[in-house]
Amino acid sequence: MASDSPSPILQGVLAINKPNGISSAQVIRDAQRHFNPSATFKPWVDNEKAKRGLENHNQKQRRSVAKRACQVKMGHGGTLDPMATGVLILGIGSGTKYLGSFLEGNKTYETVVLFGAASDTYDSEGKVVGRKAHEHITREKVEEALSQFRGDIMQKPPIYSALRIDGKRLYDYAREGQPLPREIESRPVHVESLEVVDWLEGGSHEWHWPEREGDDKDRRAMEALVHLDADPPTSTKTTVDHADPGDATGSKRKRDEVDEPSQERQAKRPEQDPSESSANAQSEQPHEGQPETSASRKPCPASAVRLRMTTASGFYVRSLCHDLGAAVGSLALMTSLVRTQQGQFELGKNVLEYDHLKEGEGVWGPQVASMLEAWQKEHGDDEQGKNANKDAARRHQEKRARRPAPSQPYDRRNTSSEEN
Repeated sequence: MASDSPSPILQGVLAINKPNGISSAQVIRDAQRHFNPSATFKPWVDNEKAKRGLENHNQKQRRSVAKRACQVKMGHGGTLDPMATGVLILGIGSGTKYLGSFLEGNKTYETVVLFGAASDTYDSEGKVVGRKAHEHITREKVEEALSQFRGDIMQKPPIYSALRIDGKRLYDYAREGQPLPREIESRPVHVESLEVVDWLEGGSHEWHWPEREGDDKDRRAMEALVHLDADPPTSTKTTVDHADPGDATGSKRKRDEVDEPSQERQAKRPEQDPSESSANAQSEQPHEGQPETSASRKPCPASAVRLRMTTASGFYVRSLCHDLGAAVGSLALMTSLVRTQQGQFELGKNVLEYDHLKEGEGVWGPQVASMLEAWQKEHGDDEQGKNANKDAARRHQEKRARRPAPSQPYDRRNTSSEEN
């Protein structure tokens, strides 16, 4: 009697629909909790155990305690903040070698911009630090203003971001109430497309300004940093070379994501994309970014607009929302962010639903197997993944070389990787 053929070792890249309220790191932990004991990934785990059995003593000693537990190797191709939802790229096994290449490509987002107020975080998670008249804002005014945010533009990152000045994250300066050593410099970014999806009249939608009000100290600090009453100073059309995001004063660095507890340091995890990074990038505590449904809150009187955009790496959606408010003579903040597409993965087409994990392997197993088999068929062996990451690294270095040197020295002490 012929023996059954061995089950395939499944690895590659897929995408999952990240829900609101949890970090990208938590999504990976949840996926690993389901994948590790599953029949779907048993061949991969068994193969990994066999490889480890061949390691010499020194190799085993170098493996940290956290990495000694054999679990499915995973990483992601760009963090989504807890407030954000949508496409989260997951690399599994040898698929982690491809993750760097996803950061170089364009990504598509939908966001809701609410006018009439500004927050210290540029989104609805923060504290209100300014209010301004909004009754004059119309869809036509917004569509006219959007023209200055398309193409190659200069953009100033928000103070609540993980970029660094002198080795210290901007959000640490903000949280500690410390002045910045120098002004945050605008950076070149690229917006492939930007359009209005829906116009939401005041009083007719579910979005709200933050309930928390900043005190006088908060307002003075933000006014000194971003000049709430000024015209948008950075999102103006110009011809620039594309440069990678880096430290807040112009020198390139990669961005630290939230602490990821994965194998091989999240498979030498790739960068976070600032497009979806909110003020809470420094925290993995779940929090809600969707509109409140409490009947106790009256409808917000200010209008809101839903935008769809396709951007290159290094773009901050929160900064766009903030700058758009200034461009129409008011203030604005971001209340929702959904990544709808990254690479070949698009919501509603080829993205695994997060809730299917909870429904058991009988539900998610066939989907994951099909996705990874399709990936393996298209991409072949591991060398392609290695080459893809080498190409991404080469493009990164070329962009860095084109970028003008910063006017101030940059302290690289205590920095580590990542920001898209």
